[in-house]
Amino acid sequence: MTGTDLVLRGRRFGPEHPVVMAVVNRTSDSFYAAARYDDDGADAAVARAESEGADLVDLGGVRAGRGPEVTVAEEIARVVPLVGRIRRRHPDLLVSVDTWRAEVARAAADAGADLLNDTWAGHDPELVEVAAERGLGVVCSHTGGLAPRTDPFRVAYPLPADAPADADPRDGVLLDVLDTLRTAAARAVALGVPAESVLVDPTHDFGKNTWHSLHLVRRTEALVGLGHPVLVALSRKDFVGETLDLPPEDRLEGTLAATALAAWHGARVFRAHDVRATRRTVDMVASIRGDRPPARATRGLL
Repeated sequence: MTGTDLVLRGRRFGPEHPVVMAVVNRTSDSFYAAARYDDDGADAAVARAESEGADLVDLGGVRAGRGPEVTVAEEIARVVPLVGRIRRRHPDLLVSVDTWRAEVARAAADAGADLLNDTWAGHDPELVEVAAERGLGVVCSHTGGLAPRTDPFRVAYPLPADAPADADPRDGVLLDVLDTLRTAAARAVALGVPAESVLVDPTHDFGKNTWHSLHLVRRTEALVGLGHPVLVALSRKDFVGETLDLPPEDRLEGTLAATALAAWHGARVFRAHDVRATRRTVDMVASIRGDRPPARATRGLL
């Protein structure tokens, strides 16, 4: 299954062009130290991401996990001026803002954002309304019901009582994710966001343990079946680290392995700290799939 095309700001991305979303965090406490940027560092990170093949940059002003409180005003101050600078200096680069707050989303839309990355599964129901009103794309996510900035603890996703006797017992998490994303995407479309601008993200690690996240990578094709572009945010996450017993700075190879599998099964958008490596990985997978021609193919012909 090749997945659904993504359309943002009138630009269509088909299977021949996997979309790389670069992570640029305006925080001092991101779990991955190399992705923490002040103003000058963030500007340089955006320029570097574009030069390494990013199509989209995802700007975050609040650490996903536990940490000091960040007010709405502070989050806006961290990310919205950067949105404006990117729009002026990098007109071809698409801009996403990682927020669960409608107030931040409105300010980002005013500054020129193209996508709202709601990683907390509609905690603020007005956020998707902002996307519809302002003509932006939106990411629908799954957290298993967790509130923003909370961590999972002994979460379980049992199979429903009416599941077939031969059902994979690991599919409990998949079915919960599919149900949540299907409902959220349908609401976004009903409000007026085009289906091809509604991304669905299984949101690995959020409200999940390592077994759950591994299974969701394995079952990416089922997510593609929802009929929306699938975004995967796998980069250096804890499920990679726990699987290989590695700290964040040593998780690149594991990330790329998971990325390649998700790409093969039809994921279209890849949120990444390591843009160049991710670009090369997903382009190679697209070419193996037959969706993207080689950059050159002269061996045996000249």
